[in-house]
Amino acid sequence: MSNLPKIALGAWAWGNDGTFGNDFTAETLRPIFDAAMANGLNLWDTAYAYGMGTSEKVLAEFIRDLPRESYLISDKFTPQCANGKETAMADMIEMQLKLMDLDRFDIYWIHNVWNAPHWTEELAKYFEGRDDVPLLGVSNHNLAEIKEANEILKAHGLKLSAVQNHLSLINRSSEESGILDYCRENGITFFAYMVLEQGALSGKYDTKHPMPEGSARAETYNPVLDKLEVLNAELRRLADKYGVGIAQIPVAWAIAKGTLPIIGVTKVSHVEDAVKAANVTLTEEETAGLEKLADSLNLNVIRFWEKEMK
Repeated sequence: MSNLPKIALGAWAWGNDGTFGNDFTAETLRPIFDAAMANGLNLWDTAYAYGMGTSEKVLAEFIRDLPRESYLISDKFTPQCANGKETAMADMIEMQLKLMDLDRFDIYWIHNVWNAPHWTEELAKYFEGRDDVPLLGVSNHNLAEIKEANEILKAHGLKLSAVQNHLSLINRSSEESGILDYCRENGITFFAYMVLEQGALSGKYDTKHPMPEGSARAETYNPVLDKLEVLNAELRRLADKYGVGIAQIPVAWAIAKGTLPIIGVTKVSHVEDAVKAANVTLTEEETAGLEKLADSLNLNVIRFWEKEMK
């Protein structure tokens, strides 16, 4: 699909499942959607698992009266949400399409690796021979699992078109494991999530201004804020050079790596920041310099739901 924007917008928080709070309403989210669409950011990433359909329902309300070609919807099959029936794949896809009042998705993912080969096989069977095949992708898979998924799809006349993994300046395991190279060599779009490490690379937090205690991200990042200050100082230098905020530089870095970052949006300013980031083009020297500095800090921010991508 050649019409993908430089950045995808994530609607995980819109599910009000407690991960990012639970006070988001269609009324408060509507201006965010409108601002994004007005700026050409029309790729929306959601999942049934985000509030058991809540995120999808909100998004459905916003796209209801728009021309179908004006937006792109990325949705997911989450194995843990399957209904236990032999028809679980078809049941979930068709339930989601009905929920969003759509006739097709533009991208459809296997959300995680739980019994993933089985579900990839079921996904392939569902779309084999159809005219409405979306880009098919897998999320949170390592290189061996990605290759296996591609082979399963190929056996049904389909192909793997997208991979969605955690990638940031301080978590480059998807690059070091060869996943980015494999994607480039096979025409697979790599979607990078958590490029800002939940705010740790936004310049908002430092040793004097730690993340709120009691949160999972505080447990991960607060102990290493002294090291993150070093990286954020360089991000600030580049941000000043390009006339943007600190948070735009890690996103621009992800774009410079040939990936498509997914940015969660809960404020209009998040959309405005994404637009600015999409317009920053880092030089090869700047990209390499950021990576060298980040690597020198020797941080391990693999989260509890993740694994090393070897």
